[in-house]
Amino acid sequence: MFVECRGTYAWSSKVCLIFLQVFALTISMEESVALASDGVFGNSESVINRKPARRKLDDIAGSINIDCGLPEDCKYIDAETGLQYTSDASFIRSGINKNISSKFSSTTLHKSLTNVRSFPQGKRNCYTLRPPEGHGTMYLIRASFMYGNYDELNQVPQFDLYIGVNMWDSVKLDNASHLVMKEILHAPSDDDIYVCLVNIGYGEPFISSLEVRHFHDSSYKTESGSLALYRRLDAGSTTNEIVRFKDDAYDRIWFPYNLPDCESLNTTVPIDSHAETEYKLPSKVMTTAIRPMNSSASLDFDFDIGDSTLEFYVYMHFAELEGLQENQTRNFSITLNGNPWGEANIVPKYLHSRTVNNKQPVRGSKLKFSIYKTLNSSLPPILNAMEIYMVKGLLQAPTCQEDVNGISRIKSFYLVEKNWQGDPCAPVQPWDGLTCSNNGYESPRIISLKLSSSGLRGTISPSLLNLTALQFLDLSNNSLTGELPEFLSRLSFLTALNVTGNKLSGSVPPDLIARSEKGSLSLSVANNPDLCPSAQCKENKNSVGPIVAAVVSSLVIIFLALVIIWSLKRRKKATKSLVRSPEETWSLKMENQRFRYLEIVSITNDFQTVLGTGGFGTVYHGCMLNGTQVAIKMLSQSSKQGMKEFRNEARLLMRVHHRNLASLVGYCHEGTNMGLIYEYMAGGNLQNYLSGADISTSPLSWIERLQIAVDAAQGLEYMHCGCKPPIIHRDVKTANILLSEKLQAKIADFGFSRFFSIESETHATTAVVGTIGYIDPEYYISNRLTEKSDVYSFGIVLLELITGKPAIIKDEDNIHIVQWVRSFVERGDIGSIVDPRLQGNLNTNSVWRVLETAMACLPPISIQRVTMSHVVMQLKECLEEEKAHDQTRRMEEQATKSSNLIDLYSLDLELEMGPEAR
Repeated sequence: MFVECRGTYAWSSKVCLIFLQVFALTISMEESVALASDGVFGNSESVINRKPARRKLDDIAGSINIDCGLPEDCKYIDAETGLQYTSDASFIRSGINKNISSKFSSTTLHKSLTNVRSFPQGKRNCYTLRPPEGHGTMYLIRASFMYGNYDELNQVPQFDLYIGVNMWDSVKLDNASHLVMKEILHAPSDDDIYVCLVNIGYGEPFISSLEVRHFHDSSYKTESGSLALYRRLDAGSTTNEIVRFKDDAYDRIWFPYNLPDCESLNTTVPIDSHAETEYKLPSKVMTTAIRPMNSSASLDFDFDIGDSTLEFYVYMHFAELEGLQENQTRNFSITLNGNPWGEANIVPKYLHSRTVNNKQPVRGSKLKFSIYKTLNSSLPPILNAMEIYMVKGLLQAPTCQEDVNGISRIKSFYLVEKNWQGDPCAPVQPWDGLTCSNNGYESPRIISLKLSSSGLRGTISPSLLNLTALQFLDLSNNSLTGELPEFLSRLSFLTALNVTGNKLSGSVPPDLIARSEKGSLSLSVANNPDLCPSAQCKENKNSVGPIVAAVVSSLVIIFLALVIIWSLKRRKKATKSLVRSPEETWSLKMENQRFRYLEIVSITNDFQTVLGTGGFGTVYHGCMLNGTQVAIKMLSQSSKQGMKEFRNEARLLMRVHHRNLASLVGYCHEGTNMGLIYEYMAGGNLQNYLSGADISTSPLSWIERLQIAVDAAQGLEYMHCGCKPPIIHRDVKTANILLSEKLQAKIADFGFSRFFSIESETHATTAVVGTIGYIDPEYYISNRLTEKSDVYSFGIVLLELITGKPAIIKDEDNIHIVQWVRSFVERGDIGSIVDPRLQGNLNTNSVWRVLETAMACLPPISIQRVTMSHVVMQLKECLEEEKAHDQTRRMEEQATKSSNLIDLYSLDLELEMGPEAR
């Protein structure tokens, strides 16, 4: 969330003054305690040595309040609030302190905004926060930014803000006096929370203040990810003041909000005075509300989102403020974009708050809410307060924890002076001297560590053993002493070790020498005067040793021979009992996911609802006991080919897991009854959307099509690049791209999929399978299957997304879509290619780029086609370009109707504070 403080508008000065007064008014401490050296309220020793007891929900004494840029060892208590701020010196090791220009200072400006910490060095700089509650709990994290021309350049910078390794938001300021605040609800998986500022080439990042508040774990929940504040509104405010702590126990900031054609109502009696509620809503907010002036009208308001791919959680808060007579009732319902939302019949309680929210995230280019009274209601609807949060998906995995532990110990062991902050491998770039592997699907691993000429002293740290994926280690030109440890030979992936120019002694471990002689390890040990590089350096301290070794070796050989003879005899007898059918093999591996046939009958309600049929059998809709919907593919007993596909799909799905591949929930194998249970994709398949077969669905927008293309491409890229050995799908088509209710795309139907069992294998000779129109022509002619066969099929999918036409266009004399498109491309006629249902609501440049990407997938010779990695990269760039275009178009539309909008405070997405009236 951000708040504008501009001096160019008549109303801005008043708003600024209100906000800055409230900013300085926030929190007073009931119990004064000394601030720990790490900036956390409470005794520093207790914070370091033990996890503190759980606090009361309204006790924010464990909060972190950082004045960024305050000199080291400084702290102060605000004279008006008692809120204690501390320097950020103990939270970050980089950056410089600066004061804003005196031109922007004033007596009403909160002290934390008068100075900043700036970061002229490094691509990324990270704060490390460790709140006393530890991981697994929800925190409200707020970062504030006011430029104030601190560098006297009068050039407002722009930069990115990250929470851990994932993007939080971009920081954009309009002018030097513009105050920007970003707020997020985040539950970290580790005790440390990293807040990182990333330089994107538009000026040096800076920050004014950073605050952390503990939150009730169960109040705000998501399926995954964190919640960034989009709107928080105090409806019907009579004072036009911002409300926060102590009125709000969680220090949420509430902004006043009113609508035209509505009137305010209020009460002086406190709300929830005798009850503890889950959301702990401030009484000052809940004692006011709005209602339509026309008692028969509804409360209508829009939020113009623009980007239909964004997801939101909405919380509406209600409390009855009027003592109703016996003949009076207030009942109402809510719709979102014309569909029922929340609870069906809402009856607010007198002087008691009630929250209505959506259990699943919602999305759309515009969120249109209507609160209307029901038929049995005599009074109009009301709204006391509302919150909207944007889902921030945490898709990027942090560095492998074992690697983090190892490199952190190495940092402490050697007192490394480098700018090692935040996660070792992300975001943007790894720590100086580190190289990380990152395929986008798994946690990054540290594969190279270069600490050459870093002033290292002491022995070689055993914490290097934690870096189990390490391939290159350079410790050269330091002052390391002691022996070259044997444990380095246990780093099985190590291919280069350089310890030249140190003070090591003793001899090189034999295993390292052996690997060096075989050529699997590049070993550099020169310029260590007391280190012997030969395997013959060790003294022979026991002359009996070689004789004993020879005798023992002979006995071992005799013993092994007897064991082998006995094993061969036993193996013949046991052969039959050890041979298992493929079904038995995968059944054993999936025992924890096995369902009985009677359970399948119950889940499908006796196979009542059919979702589809194929050569393998029929797919049924089912609902498990916990409410989870599933799709169950039952094998037809008469299907010979289906049995083969069934086994193949089961074996494949046991080993591949990706967010863009349909996942396996379990299986059934009971006699002749065999079935696979998958996650249910409520949106059906992409073919139905594009063909218009499902009349209940609206046409996909261009941004939605691009997002689907990116999702599907990432699934295929994972199969080709993220799996070892790689997997070829062999039947990529729109019918095999399933969509969730939120239009997330997943590749499905792996019955024809094929592993490349040998890593060096470039192709496989196999019978042609697939669907007419999508089959790679080279594969069809030569039976030579490669990853590029999937690329060709995906090119057809892209053409279908652009045109809305099938692979074989029947109303054009069964012409293939490639031929049909090519005829228009040669004339440069993009308008005739694009699906007319898009109605011109797209960026032509974006369409051309996707079309070019599709055509790059479709050369008849496979070697001329691009890879799926290239396709993913191109499509992501197109998606970002289209989002930017859509944002510009939306802003232009907003400008044309600005006279009808309500002038309120600007928040996170540069949109108006409140929704527009309808």
